[in-house]
This record gives sequence, structure tokens and C-alpha cells, in this order.
Amino acid sequence: MAALSEPLRFLLFFFLLCDSPVYAGKCHKGDKKVLLSIKNSIGDYIFTGWTSDFACCDWSGVGCDEVSNPSTRTPAWSAPSPPAIGRLTFLRLDWNSLSGPVPAFLAALRRLEYLNLGFNQLSGAIPPSLSTLPLDFLAIDRNRLTGPIPDSLGRSSLIYLYLSHNNLTGQVPASFAGNTVAEVVDLSRNQLSGDASALFGKGKPLWRLDLSRNHEIEFDLGKVEIPEKIVALDLNHNKVFGRLPPEMGKIQWQLLNVSYNRLCGRIPSGERIESMDQYSFLHNDCLCGPPLPPCK
Repeated sequence: MAALSEPLRFLLFFFLLCDSPVYAGKCHKGDKKVLLSIKNSIGDYIFTGWTSDFACCDWSGVGCDEVSNPSTRTPAWSAPSPPAIGRLTFLRLDWNSLSGPVPAFLAALRRLEYLNLGFNQLSGAIPPSLSTLPLDFLAIDRNRLTGPIPDSLGRSSLIYLYLSHNNLTGQVPASFAGNTVAEVVDLSRNQLSGDASALFGKGKPLWRLDLSRNHEIEFDLGKVEIPEKIVALDLNHNKVFGRLPPEMGKIQWQLLNVSYNRLCGRIPSGERIESMDQYSFLHNDCLCGPPLPPCK
């Protein structure tokens, strides 16, 4: 059995996952031609029931709704795809051993709100075109991505952003300073560096932020404004310096880890922060106070 090329593998998943497939009543001849070309490219052994003797609405993995629109789109890498694909709002392809770059044709899915490509072997840069989609959830974590985080992602509609466990470099885009919708941002275990203070700010809905184990992220934590709703913050193994802001003592922390940085000064007083494990604060320049030893 021949291995599928990555573009065809992606396209195959689109057809199997699409809940609002092609056309009502009768099969559009253009769509039927495209589906047969996909079958021929991949192999008869997968789509044995796709034959010209039957309407494509009756084929396994293909259904038809009441929408009729003869237009098609033509990705640069393949034949035209049926309009049903353009109506996808949810696409989950995690844990599939997919390789190669993140396909640029994803930007053609103009209604896509949820995209999960995590736990694969995707490489190359994050396409800036993804930020043109109405995504509120984007996960490309645990892949082999390189290059910077596109500045446009900071201005997008993303509420949940997972890019951890890659090889991303550069700084966190300053455009995140104006982001007022992100609630969860996980950029941990990359090679990001420099200032990441744009992610902080009063009034932001951020409740979980993970920048851990980038090793080169460096900014003054004492000069940022901590989001009021945050309950999980992990900055361990970086070069964050300064003092812990006093308002951190008022937060109902569920997770807090600032270990292995360059922080100094007294840990703010507060029931939740003082109840955290000491290992959340160890290996800094001179942090002191509960749960660490008293300040001298």
C-alpha cells in the first residue's frame, strides 16, 4: 500500500470529518469529478465504493445538504475542492503523525473557528494567514515548528492559543499588548527570547499563561500589570527579573511557578501565594518570605 502524500492526507481528513458535505438531492458533476480524482490519486483500496455508477451523495464518507453552490476553490497543490470544505468550522487532526509544513490552504477555510494540529510532526513556520480566519482556538503544540510567532496572531480573535513544545524563536509579538480576548496562552518549551510583557495587562481576560522553559525570556515582572482573572502562571526556567508585584498576593492561584529565574525581594503576602510549594519560588536571586525562609 503506497503512503499518502501529506496534502492528500489532509484532504482525506476533510472529507471524513466534514458534517455538512456537498449538495442536495443530486450530485454536482464538478464535485463528482473532483472526488473521483482524489480516489485515483490515493488509490482504489481506500474508496472502493466511490464509482461513477452512483451519485456521489451516496458514497461512504460523503453526504449532501440543501446548499447548492457551483463555485469551487483551487488550492495551489491540488485539484479544486468542494464548497463543503469551505464551510468547515471545526477541524481536529491532532495525534496523526502528519509531517511537512502547515498547509497554507487552511487560510481558505473562511469559517474555521477551531483548529487542532497538535501532537504531529509538522515543521516550518506558522503561516501568518491563519490569523485571517475567525479562529478562537488554535493548537499546533508538540510539533517541530520553527521561526517566529507571526505578529498578526497577537491581533487575531484567538481565545485559546497552544504553541508549546516546538522550536519557535524570536520575541513574543508586541501586538499581544492590544489583545483583549485571549484567555489561555501556552508558549512553553520553545526557544523564545526577550520581552514577553505584552501578554500582561489589567483588564485582560487572561487566566492561564505558560512561558516556562524558554530559557531566554527576559523582562521586569515588577513592572507589569497582572491580569485580575489569572489563576495559572508558569514562568520557570527563564531570565525574568525584578520583584513579584504586590497584587499577586491577592490572586486565588491554582498554579504558580516562577522558579529558576532572577527574581528578588519579598514574596507578597496572601493566603494562596503563601500556601504554594516552596519549589515554585526556588533558584532565584534573592526571593524571601513564606513559603521560603524569612527575609533578612
